[in-house]
Amino acid sequence: MKTAILLGFLFRTNYYCVTSFSSSLVTYESRSRHATATTKASVLLPPLAMSTPPVDTTAEKSFIDSELRGAAMKLHTRFQAPKEGQAKEKKIEIEPYVPTHEDYTAFLVDSQYVYQAFEDIVNNVEELSVFRNSPLDRVTRLESDIDFMVKEFQIQKPVVGKAGGDYAEVIRQLGNNGSIAEFICHYYNFYFAHTAGGRMIGKKMSSLLLNKKTLEFYNWDGDLNKIKESVKADIEAIVAEWSKEEKKRCTDETAAAFKGGGGLNSYLSGGGQSPH
Repeated sequence: MKTAILLGFLFRTNYYCVTSFSSSLVTYESRSRHATATTKASVLLPPLAMSTPPVDTTAEKSFIDSELRGAAMKLHTRFQAPKEGQAKEKKIEIEPYVPTHEDYTAFLVDSQYVYQAFEDIVNNVEELSVFRNSPLDRVTRLESDIDFMVKEFQIQKPVVGKAGGDYAEVIRQLGNNGSIAEFICHYYNFYFAHTAGGRMIGKKMSSLLLNKKTLEFYNWDGDLNKIKESVKADIEAIVAEWSKEEKKRCTDETAAAFKGGGGLNSYLSGGGQSPH
């Protein structure tokens, strides 16, 4: 019980960033160079899109470390980001929730569906070709993990739920409409959150449900820090060609990116969206 209460408290550090948001809602063949209400809270750590990567304070501030990160900090409280958080803190009562194997599998299925949407757009849009075959891609690894969960725990593979379906549709619409600036905001927040807060979720789930087994979802080929720096450099190269208006469109999409990514965690917090 003490563990559940403590972890439920930790989850609160990013819970507000999802619940307070209102809704807002691209063929060229090339190779990437990457070959105050009572609420149930999960025993896990933060909504997937809530963890902004640490900033390099020794280097000149880039678009990611200044404008895009700044937009994210406006949605963090001081409790979540003591030095940079700007959002107003809200008080809620925590009722710890322990997710099941079915909950976690539903989360993995929806996550894969969203990653597939990102990969489909990247593979079909010229301006995004640099992100093709990225080491950060997760679809294939998630397929392996979902198969493991279904066989190991003898559960039925769930269909994609509303959280994953809705967010994937947002991604596809942005890509198909040529809204590259907005798409990049979602891409950065979703992919990089998984390398930060997402890994924390993975560790908690491993301990709670998988006898400390690490899923492929949380494994990368090579040095993850170097992979992230490479992808960030690709993003910065694209942003360097943008107008001020395009940069603003990108940062203005931050709340929607947080909402979409964080929404997947409803499966892990007793949000009622899991079919089980």
